[in-house]
Amino acid sequence: MKSGTMQINYWTIGGFDAKKPVELALREAKDMGFEGVELTFETGAFAPGITKARCLEIRREAARLGMKIESLASGAFWGQSYSSPDPAVRAKAVAFTKEYLQVASWVGAKVVLVIPGAVAVPWDPSKPVVPYADVWKRCTEGIRKVLPAAASSKVAIGIENVWNWFLADPVAMRTFVDQFKSPWLGVYFDVANVLINGYPEHWIQILGKRIKAVHFKNFARQDAGGVLHGFGDDLMAGDVNWPGVTAALKKINYRGPVTAEMIPFSRLPDLVLPDMALARDTAGKLKKIMGKA
Repeated sequence: MKSGTMQINYWTIGGFDAKKPVELALREAKDMGFEGVELTFETGAFAPGITKARCLEIRREAARLGMKIESLASGAFWGQSYSSPDPAVRAKAVAFTKEYLQVASWVGAKVVLVIPGAVAVPWDPSKPVVPYADVWKRCTEGIRKVLPAAASSKVAIGIENVWNWFLADPVAMRTFVDQFKSPWLGVYFDVANVLINGYPEHWIQILGKRIKAVHFKNFARQDAGGVLHGFGDDLMAGDVNWPGVTAALKKINYRGPVTAEMIPFSRLPDLVLPDMALARDTAGKLKKIMGKA
């Protein structure tokens, strides 16, 4: 697989508190051999309230460096979910997404990662369990409210397959996306997230052109599935069949960004980011996987 911009997710090189200036993260990623950085829109240096002028500064610096910002990610949807039983929380998710899309257009990104909702959050028992049918209904209503903003900003919404016990198989994901009949809605496909109960190459075949962006990481299954500790700190160590994944992406003619999202939950409770050594190691291995070494 030789197509697609090779990016690193900002969290690996900037940390969750996002104190590192975006320009510095871009320069460091370039020096490691990445072609772009997936910025994370939530807190710190790149967060709600950021101005258009600041976004244009970031965009110009990325262009000067020959770097791309093809996608944005965010963890904010865990706290303000489209599926919340509280209408006020759902309204916050809609408002956040509209700003998210606007900011993405200012920095030149093509897709934003959106978590559509959750039946449950398996690592956080404080979150309510929401009936699947209610999640589908509320998420459908919420996505319809933000699709006009996606169209006007010319930035696609990528629904992520994530451990939310919702859209947990490729046919359900395809059905959910297809109901909107919009070119501005697709899938942000995470290769490793499906390993708990399936195979990424199967998902890719079924989702096809709906895939707008891709996350690469690895996961080691344990017993009948696994836990967060299965997400390790070595892109090559785990149960992802990389030749199968890259062949599947090639078969569907995927040309979007490929972003290494290395958050080594295997290190919990001692997970510390940023980790520049991890980022450098990932750069070399991602190049090999994508045929760019």
